[in-house]
Parts: sequence; structure tokens; C-alpha cells
Amino acid sequence: MKENRKMKIEKGYKELLSDIRGELHKIPEIGFKEFKTSKYIENRLRKLSPDRLEQVAETGWIAFFRGTEGKRTLAFRTDMDGLPVEESEKHEMRSQHSGMMHACGHDGHMSILLVFAQFLADNRKTTKDNVVLVFQPAEEGPGGAEVVAGSKVFEDMNIDEIFGLHLFPLVEEGKIALKEGPLMAQSGEIDVIVRGLSSHGAQPQEGIDAIVAAAAFINETQKIVSRFIRPIDPAVITFGKTWGGEARNIVSGEMAIEGTIRTFSEDVYLSIKNRIRYIADGIEKVYGCVIETVFRDMYPPVINDKGLVERFRESYGGEIVDIEPQMLAEDFSYYQKKVPGLFVFLGTKNEDKGFVSPLHSQNFNFDESVLVKGLEAYVSLIE
Repeated sequence: MKENRKMKIEKGYKELLSDIRGELHKIPEIGFKEFKTSKYIENRLRKLSPDRLEQVAETGWIAFFRGTEGKRTLAFRTDMDGLPVEESEKHEMRSQHSGMMHACGHDGHMSILLVFAQFLADNRKTTKDNVVLVFQPAEEGPGGAEVVAGSKVFEDMNIDEIFGLHLFPLVEEGKIALKEGPLMAQSGEIDVIVRGLSSHGAQPQEGIDAIVAAAAFINETQKIVSRFIRPIDPAVITFGKTWGGEARNIVSGEMAIEGTIRTFSEDVYLSIKNRIRYIADGIEKVYGCVIETVFRDMYPPVINDKGLVERFRESYGGEIVDIEPQMLAEDFSYYQKKVPGLFVFLGTKNEDKGFVSPLHSQNFNFDESVLVKGLEAYVSLIE
């Protein structure tokens, strides 16, 4: 059965996958402004006559295909947005939107789901379950999944479980990587302003050095993970950008710091935030400065349902590998707060072909034949 499925998909849909990917790759757009992409998706879906088609989250679409039995409703999600990245001139197929690129593989994800829609239209009489296809905007930010998951349309369709995938250049081409439980991290951003008092560099006692206070703040926060979080609870605190000061011979009156927090537990995430505030209060007292901290809570952790992982292992006929949790973030997690969900990685790494660049790189690319594996994975879940 699995071999028949593979042959059927390879023969009937491989070329269509490539064609759609090529068309979508040319028109990457920023989140919630995927107007050309949205129109392209709408036109494709309307030709397939789903039982229900609704626009959601400004530029997104939800398509409903009724099954012959309809006892369960399975949802499959793709992200739609591109990134503000100028594509490498080395690529034969390039974005037509200057300064924008599908550098995270969303063109591939959309291609898989649109061809899956074609498969559903071609197999209406043999598909038992209801199937919902979610074309979601703004995964890269500010989080279109939260908007879609909270919409009336999503609620009305009585979804039982949801599935998603992501192209992944750290896994060998064509292999599906997954694990049960935590797969991707809770993420958050932190902005810090340290306000001191400027003075001449030769008279530091007359000022309050914001650079020294900021350095103490950074050093102390780096001890949080090693000394205030259980060793079995993975977490990362990274401050990747700082700026401030006026000149080499002036005590800095202000410093700005930007960072990110990643964990696999919402409780650990909250504990880190509280500890950072505690440290900021202490630095203020020691150095006489003022520290303002602003947290932006981003996406919850992606946590795969055990039963869905087991079912996928049983149904999928391709090669599956286990993967360790990744500190990357994905707003697919908002759907998993509502219904059981499974998110997997589809490997694109191929050193011989040069497909080794990381996600969000101007050089990211993949062999389109890998999209067949993604389609096979989705079809296996409805058989």
C-alpha cells in the first residue's frame, strides 16, 4: 500500500509541486501583507471546489474538504510569508521582489499543501476523514497562528488534530525528523535600557557608568541558567546587541541591550523573566543607575502529541529519524494549545548539490524533489 502511494504521488504530482514552488518563490511577501500570495492560493483552491473556503487573518485561507464518513477532522497547516532577505545572485530561480526572499522554505510548504488540496479533490470518493487546510500568514512575526487559532472559522470546523512540517537543512535530504514531547522552544525578546549619568572620563566619580552597570547586568544574567534553573531544563539567554556611549573619554550615561530567551517550559520561561527583574533591581542599588526592562513574549513551545507521533511512525512509509529538541521557535504551537498536534522536519541537506545553507540565509535552497516526501507524509495520515 505504501509503495503504491509513493508511486502514485511521484507520477501524478511531482511536476505540479515543482511548478507551484517556482511560481510562489518569485513573490515573497512580509507577514499579513502576502497579497499576491493570498490571491494565488485563492485562485488555486477555488478551482478545486472545496466544501468550504474562508479567508482568515487578513491574507490567510482555510479550506474544508468533507470526507465520506466525516468522523474525524484533520487539519494541515502551512505558513505563507517570506523574509526581508536579498536573495543570492547564484540562484537560477530568484525572487522578483527586491529585498524579499523565501529564505525559510515557506514556498515549499505552501506547494505541498496546495498539491495536497489537489490530491484531496482527485480522491473525494475515497477520503474518509474531513480535512482542513490552513494557509497561515505571518509565521515569521508577529504570529499569524495565534490569530487563526482564535478565529471563529477555525472553531467552527471542529478540528480534532493538526499537522505541520518545516523544511530543515540540518537533516539529510528526504528524511523526516521528529520526536514526541518538546520539539521547539518557547521564545521571548527582551529590551534593556541602562540609564546612568555622564561625566568626563577623567572624573568617573562624578558620573554613573552605564557601560559598567550594563556589563554587570549581562554577566549576572548569564548565571541564571547554570545556577537558578534545573540542569534537566534546557534554557538559553542570549544578549546579541548592545550600544551606547558618546566618546572614548566620556563616562556613558546610557546603554541599550537586546536579547532573546528560549526554553521548552512556560514555567521555566517565567522563572527566567522574574530572575532577570530581580537582577536588574540589584544592579540599580549597587551602581545607582536605573534599568528598564521590556519583555515581549513570543511563541509557546512546540510540543508533539505522543499518540500522533506513534500514528505517524506507523503510517508513513519513508525514512524517519529521531531529532533532539531545537531552540528554534514556531507559532504552530498556538494550534497545539487548542488541539493535539504534530510538527515534523523534512530534511533538505545535500552536500553534493550544495544545499547546506541554514534557514534565513540568502543562500538557502533545496532540491524540489524533496517536496514529494512532504506530500507523501500528509497523504499517509489520511489513509
